[in-house]
Amino acid sequence: MRWLPLIAVLTSLALAGCTTTRPATYMVDTKGPYQLDTGDVVRVTVYGDAELSKTYRIDDNGAVAFPLVGPVAVRGSTTEDAARRLSRALANGYMRNPDVAVEIDQYRPFFIQGEIKTAGQFPYVYGMTVRAAISTAGGFSETADRDRAVVYRRQGNEMVKAAVDLDFPIFPGDTIVVQERWF
Repeated sequence: MRWLPLIAVLTSLALAGCTTTRPATYMVDTKGPYQLDTGDVVRVTVYGDAELSKTYRIDDNGAVAFPLVGPVAVRGSTTEDAARRLSRALANGYMRNPDVAVEIDQYRPFFIQGEIKTAGQFPYVYGMTVRAAISTAGGFSETADRDRAVVYRRQGNEMVKAAVDLDFPIFPGDTIVVQERWF
């Protein structure tokens, strides 16, 4: 009987070494300026020309169909880069020294599915987190994992998947999957 406590301690130490330590999350890039993509709506202001100053939707090819110059590719660029591209296109025979500003009028939507009340596509609001997205979708279902979710995000030509906590920032175009909890 004197050996029983010693055997219990040694057994618990041996079993502690059997546990695995897998990372619960995978890195997803959350830094850098916002890059325009299909579905975003931008407000273009051409100073001195009210007819060109409107909102434009970025089409499936990643371009803005701009009067006089035709489609101007803006996918993957920032609003400042898009303004420079539009300004160069207008300066190419249409206007002298055009002054162009581009702002985001409406972000492309995010998508949410899984163990929530209402799955689907919803408008993105700047600074949104997974928790806010779940609230937008009507909240959790009764069987939802209320501690984490999976976020799918396009990075270049790849789709990256990450298990994240509820305060993780999401971006326009992200897909959030709330999984079922396991008891």
